[in-house]
Amino acid sequence: MSTQTEQALLDSIPTGLFIGGEWIDGETGATFDVTDPATGAVIKTIADATPADGIRALDAAVAAQDAWAATAPRTRSEILRKAFDLVQEHKEDLALLMTLEMGKPLAEARGEVGYGGEFLRWFSEEAVRISGRYGINPEGTGHMVVSQRPVGPSFFVTPWNFPFAMATRKIAPALAAGCTVVIKPPALTPLTTIFFTTLLEKAGLPAGVVNVVQTSKSSALSAPIIADPRLRKLSFTGSTEVGRKLIAQAAEGVLRVSMELGGNAPFVVFDDADLDKAVDGALAAKFRNIGQACTAANRFIVHKDVAGEFAKRVTERVEAMKIGRGTEEGVTIGPLIDTDAVAKAEELVGDAVERGATLLAGGKALEGTGTFYEPTVLTDVVAGSAILREEIFGPVLAIATFETEEEAVRLANDTEYGLVSYVFTENLQRGQRMIAGLETGMMGLNVGVVSNAAAPFGGVKQSGVGREGGFEGIHEYLSTKYTLIPVS
Repeated sequence: MSTQTEQALLDSIPTGLFIGGEWIDGETGATFDVTDPATGAVIKTIADATPADGIRALDAAVAAQDAWAATAPRTRSEILRKAFDLVQEHKEDLALLMTLEMGKPLAEARGEVGYGGEFLRWFSEEAVRISGRYGINPEGTGHMVVSQRPVGPSFFVTPWNFPFAMATRKIAPALAAGCTVVIKPPALTPLTTIFFTTLLEKAGLPAGVVNVVQTSKSSALSAPIIADPRLRKLSFTGSTEVGRKLIAQAAEGVLRVSMELGGNAPFVVFDDADLDKAVDGALAAKFRNIGQACTAANRFIVHKDVAGEFAKRVTERVEAMKIGRGTEEGVTIGPLIDTDAVAKAEELVGDAVERGATLLAGGKALEGTGTFYEPTVLTDVVAGSAILREEIFGPVLAIATFETEEEAVRLANDTEYGLVSYVFTENLQRGQRMIAGLETGMMGLNVGVVSNAAAPFGGVKQSGVGREGGFEGIHEYLSTKYTLIPVS
């Protein structure tokens, strides 16, 4: 990819806030820089929204709400479908932009465009299928009419690791349901959301329906929006720590909330597993997005009889991975998002080794430009290691062992998180027992990637509340109204 191509794309991206259908400067004219984590270079300087800008964006969303809710479902559907088509036309631009601002390899960025785009197509179809019901009450004295109405103006806070898919996964169902939106993209990776918003403009989205307020001061901007009584919905993807604070703020106004929070996914390999499948699944579940995913496998719980062979095969594959800037040919491991992410990986690996784990591959940061950390394999990780309790969010595969199925279930469930789990076994009955026994909102049985726009994404316990995607996703933006009509 030529530097001229990169610069031309970056030059085409608006630098302002998007409020009421216009790209404008922030209230104070303040700006902040977006950098490439592979080089540390500034790639774009953009407007830095203030809390007052956030309220202006909410004003625009409130002003547009009634008209958007009254817009025919077919019209909303066609706008979303047009946005999907525009994403396909600009898939290379979106992929390159994500690689530049987040660091993921270009091939993976293209995969995210495909995945994220499917939310636009899926919810374009769901927009015309919002249904209710009608019937006689049991007493025979009246007719019950149950209808669905848009929740109302919604505020979205999205993460840096999947800047396109997390935006579409929230915006698409909200628009399909008839809700207007204020979105605060992450300060580390705001450009993808900004570029996607220009495609929504081209798709014919009316002014004020989607408003974008990027900022370097997230909590300062978010708090007054969440406290405003006109807001009716809050959706957040990010850490459990921040999610708890936002839920507390949302409680004051009794807001509907969707929270997709932290994960500590177990990856369980039984002694009867197909190890070829298990190794392929492990690489997908661990190293996709450089390990920076809430769905990334965090704890590899492998039966003692196959742990050695599993570790050997995984290590061979990991040692063959190419590290570099995501735009380079053949790169599979790009940079971590920032120096804090590198420091955390170093800390967790160091703690595991000190406690007796064996380092089979990687284990250190790369010197020089960029925030790179070697893809790493640890085995013989002992109970009590921080790496088994905390979300790694980096390319580190940590293996612990078990002997019995009951022990595997206990180890897998020994966490406050419950987003996703992965199980590899060729025994159908065992697989069914694991589906019933593992405390997670999602599970991959003999597969290492579970995300799909047609499926409900979300967790249990402290991994969040609500679901995104699937038939369930649009109901997060609808409220149920019951009307009784007496029999004449």
